[in-house]
Amino acid sequence: MKSIPRYLLFIPAAAVLFFACNNGRKEIHDASESKDAVSILSSLKTTSGGLSSSAAVENGKDPDRKFIRTADIKFRVKDVTKATYAIEDITTKFGGFVTSTQLQSVVDSKTNIPVSADSTLETTYFTVEDNMTIRVPNTKMDTTLKCIARLVSFLDSRVIKANDIGLQLLANELTQKRAAKNEKKSAVAGGNTYSQTIVFEDHVTSASGTTDEEGDNAKINNLSLMDQVKFSTINLSIYQRQSIKRELLQNESNIKAYEPGLGFRLWESIKIGWDALESLLVFLVRLWWFFILVAAGYFLFRKYRLKAK
Repeated sequence: MKSIPRYLLFIPAAAVLFFACNNGRKEIHDASESKDAVSILSSLKTTSGGLSSSAAVENGKDPDRKFIRTADIKFRVKDVTKATYAIEDITTKFGGFVTSTQLQSVVDSKTNIPVSADSTLETTYFTVEDNMTIRVPNTKMDTTLKCIARLVSFLDSRVIKANDIGLQLLANELTQKRAAKNEKKSAVAGGNTYSQTIVFEDHVTSASGTTDEEGDNAKINNLSLMDQVKFSTINLSIYQRQSIKRELLQNESNIKAYEPGLGFRLWESIKIGWDALESLLVFLVRLWWFFILVAAGYFLFRKYRLKAK
């Protein structure tokens, strides 16, 4: 009997090793996918609750672009007063400030229900709300929104804008330069007469189309724009679920409406009269000794009067 070649014995071993490697690669791939899934779920748990956006992030990749970032957000919270204090603390923590806050109770409806002849139950349905405006450094806007998102119970709306004002800043700078050139040209004409100077300034102004006032306005406008770039503006409108307040009030104006009818008043009069009669009888019984004295006196009077006759 011929012996089996040795190289044939390596075929089953190679097959077993091949399948084992494939299974190992599959397990590693499955483990990698599982790890990625856990990472995604973890990132979902730490999201901003829908408040933040890439428009609120200062990336600094293009320094030539200047963005004015604003946000208008409306959402419901559990307690408006506590949420207001929390938002103010968050704003201060990130180097911002509160420019306005208007905390108020808006009465939705009110009902009055009479409960007795002189009392009325007043029920007031109201909603507590606060309209806030805060400003935070543009680099902290995204972080601020993520911290505020923890207070949100229900998000009504969110509008975030990033307006590029680079061209507007450039236009204002050019206006300032033209105004500066006009000022230099006017200084050159200072040695002329007053009328000649006026004519020369009018000619320079008409040629460039820019006055000193326009240059000053452009400078002020640029300062205002740069302030808006440095500090982002966030407008918040927060509210809580409708609340109810009940209060028992005196009702003296409508007391006649609760007066009883004629039959009831007649019956009440009979009962009052009977009570008065009972009281009178009790009072007379208490004077029994008086009646005995009167009767004895009358008896003695008649007796002595008969003897006198």
